[in-house]
Amino acid sequence: MVIMKRLYSYMLQRFLPLFAMTFFICLFIVMMQFLWKSIDDLVGKGLGVDIIGELFFYAALTMVPMALPLAVLLASLMVFGNLGEKFELTAMKASGISLFRIMRPLMVFMAFVAVGAFFFQNNVLPVAQTKMWTLLFSVRQKSPEVEIPERSFYGAIPNMQLYVGSKDAGTGMLYDMLIYDFSRGQDNSRVILADSGRFNFTEDRTRLFLHLHSGELFENVHDNSMGVNSGRYLPFRREHFTDKQVYFPFDANFNRVDEGGLRSQYIGQNVSQLRHSIDSISHRVDSIGNVYASEILSVPYFGLTPTVNRIENGEYVRVPRREVTLERPLNVDSLFQEPNPGFAKSYIQQALAKARRQKQEYVYRSLALAEQAKLMRRHDIEMQKKFTLSFACIIFFFIGAPLGAIIKKGGLGTPLIISVLLFIVYFIIDNAGYKMARDGKTDVWIGIWLSSFVLLPLGVFFTYKAVGDSAVFNFDAYANFFRRLTGREAPRSLAVKEVIMNDTDVAEALRRLEAFGAAAEAERARLSRLSPVRRLFARGLDPALGTALNELVDYLADSRDKHVVNLLNRYPFRITRRRLPAVIETTQLIVERINTRQQE
Repeated sequence: MVIMKRLYSYMLQRFLPLFAMTFFICLFIVMMQFLWKSIDDLVGKGLGVDIIGELFFYAALTMVPMALPLAVLLASLMVFGNLGEKFELTAMKASGISLFRIMRPLMVFMAFVAVGAFFFQNNVLPVAQTKMWTLLFSVRQKSPEVEIPERSFYGAIPNMQLYVGSKDAGTGMLYDMLIYDFSRGQDNSRVILADSGRFNFTEDRTRLFLHLHSGELFENVHDNSMGVNSGRYLPFRREHFTDKQVYFPFDANFNRVDEGGLRSQYIGQNVSQLRHSIDSISHRVDSIGNVYASEILSVPYFGLTPTVNRIENGEYVRVPRREVTLERPLNVDSLFQEPNPGFAKSYIQQALAKARRQKQEYVYRSLALAEQAKLMRRHDIEMQKKFTLSFACIIFFFIGAPLGAIIKKGGLGTPLIISVLLFIVYFIIDNAGYKMARDGKTDVWIGIWLSSFVLLPLGVFFTYKAVGDSAVFNFDAYANFFRRLTGREAPRSLAVKEVIMNDTDVAEALRRLEAFGAAAEAERARLSRLSPVRRLFARGLDPALGTALNELVDYLADSRDKHVVNLLNRYPFRITRRRLPAVIETTQLIVERINTRQQE
């Protein structure tokens, strides 16, 4: 019992540091992906280190569901690969310890990881996602820092286009300035030319202060004396100035977006809240559908209602119109029998217009219901994802640990390649299932659990093979299997032995060859006497013929004649009806070769 406890402690000491290392490596990799996707929103905004650090912290929390399964797979592969490469796993099995007993402490640890992953998905991730997206939206809405280039138009300031010929980086002075100001609207735009100027912000950083020197101002003047919409313009106004101060609205502060809107969305809810939201949306969709159905049943078409009310047993019962017989059938052709043909055309146009309006109304209603159904699917997807992370961690452990015990390769080389390939397959299947569930092409639970369903048999297969010490990656065994399946076996590879302990007796060799040849001829004669139909259902060759062939090859393999040994390589490992003539021919060639050498 003490030995097993030491083994458990040893396995945990080998696994935990590697698991922590691979987790932070995988988290760093996915964080780099987030950084590349958001780099355009972060650069040039003048954000503080605290804001960027807070955004990265919450982004790292949201990336845990992607990094954790890959870390489990890579760590388990490395641990058991190192144990197999150093023959520690072989020593444990030789001591009578099974693979499941070796994996037991890590299985218990993975159970805790799975439970922790669920609570992380349910309690921590909604808060982290809400805060991350709130910060990201706030960063996107923040105005960029004013960094004016030389000899090109700068349009980052709202409602303004600014051109600067040159600038002094030390004093901040701008020279040869041209400003197009559209803050008062396109009709009252202004053009300002200045010899020099300088930008500053007000103390509250909500307005941009521009101090200009030696320039001119041109602006259109709208005439409002005859009404706001008179449309008249006076000649433009021109102003010369030597010193002018202009203010522009420009909020350079960082303003956080309210979290309340995102907190009520599906990304900010736990399992109980998601279930309540799904029930509410489902009830709303059913209610709207019932209202639409009742309206369709009650709206008259061409003066006829789709249903009528009939009294049965003292109660009103709705009966479909098709069960009601009209007192007088509708004469549609009477429309074209009017004396004035223009009336018929007008009636048809009115009917078409009414049909188009009803079609548009029903299309709009269907789109509204489709949006509600899509929102319900998004809530259901988010609820299913609370459980898939835990299951994925367990599956990847039962793939990585047995696979590491099979390949017996440690380090970061082979385990990293295998982990990346498996995770790419998992990621592709998971994304495909997510998109199918999101678009309503399949049930939500099928799409979200598709990747787990695909990888679960792989984990069971590797675990079964590792427990039975099967050679999963023995490619020769697979090659032989497919050769037997296709009827193509590997040829014999006999060669003349350098040292022969027992020489081949010529008389005994000829006796065995004649006996084997006679048996083979007898089998061929038996098969030739059968009709094609009987030959198809007749028993196969005599098994004793294959045994005699193997004994003959073993005896003649000690021959010193190179030509005889080469002829032995023509014999197949297994005699079939199709190969029987070639076997007889090879036997005859060997007999002729031995007789020739004997005569020499």
